[in-house]
Amino acid sequence: MLEVATLAKALARDRRFVGTGRFAGAALEPLVVKGLAHDHVRLRGSGCLLRIPKQSQFGYRAAENLAYQATCFERVAASGHGPQLHGTLPPSDDLPMGALLVEEIVGRPPRLPDDLAALAGAMARVHALPLPSVEARAPLEDHRDPLAGALAEVDRQAAYLQEGHLPAETAAQLASELAWAHDFAARMSGRQQPIALVLTDTHPGNFLIRETGEAVIVDLEKALYGAPAIDLAHATVYSSTTWDSEVDAALSLGQVADFYRAYLAAAGPEATARLRPWLLPLRRILVLRALTWCAKWAVLHRASGLADKQRAASTEDWSAENSDPALIAHVGERVVHYLDPATVRQMRGEWLDRPSLESSIGL
Repeated sequence: MLEVATLAKALARDRRFVGTGRFAGAALEPLVVKGLAHDHVRLRGSGCLLRIPKQSQFGYRAAENLAYQATCFERVAASGHGPQLHGTLPPSDDLPMGALLVEEIVGRPPRLPDDLAALAGAMARVHALPLPSVEARAPLEDHRDPLAGALAEVDRQAAYLQEGHLPAETAAQLASELAWAHDFAARMSGRQQPIALVLTDTHPGNFLIRETGEAVIVDLEKALYGAPAIDLAHATVYSSTTWDSEVDAALSLGQVADFYRAYLAAAGPEATARLRPWLLPLRRILVLRALTWCAKWAVLHRASGLADKQRAASTEDWSAENSDPALIAHVGERVVHYLDPATVRQMRGEWLDRPSLESSIGL
């Protein structure tokens, strides 16, 4: 848990926070904890926040994690829809995972469904950024086969399904979806797929809406080169739109279809032609990614914090003691709800029921 006194001690060793440094004298104001992976502290009057990792969701060591996140902010900021990066603080004894200095975005949480078009526009701008050469994509992860990359993450998380003590009906439904996903991947093997800089964690609570109406993504730790369709799905599936209590809305099929149409209009006809075959299959795989993550969290958050030897090799830590108890309670309640058989049936209804999302969008 964040200790302001310990943070102040770490900052006192950095010239930017002492003497005539840019942030000297700025009061530290911890913000309400909303996420499992970071604390945020406002530097009053500076227009900046300290973004302080509590763990690495990719399991990177502290310095690697910091460099990865810094690159995420730098590259997404080029779209005009991400905060500017103003520097980093290296890992230290008082700041084990280091910290990022990022622009504080002034805005409000999205209101759904009203702001869906703004979210779609922001994602279209990010996805339209020029794709670097393969050699220039590091340190960001590069899913040269985006479908295989997405399914690999699903499979890593699915390893926790047996330990999660799921309801039998939920386990059967997820097994059916996993079988479909692997069959789909086999059938699509070798097919050319759209690749772009993607945000990965696009649930609406990770965006803010400026006074201008533009959407800004403020959580960028997991950007990578992969499938744009995954971002679109993650922004609008039930487990995302009801995840954050400040942005809580169960979207209708028509509202989700409107979101996709807004994105495709912003992306343009060339991108639309490339994306159409992948939009709904990857939405189905995203649902699997979300639900298998829930199963993984249900297992790992009960474990005690990482031992020193483990931390030397990996900084992924979902243990309950690593986060605020109220946040853990909220996440726990959401995870139980999403893994309920009725919720899984509801989410699968987009492709199993009629009318389906596919027919609603007109694909």
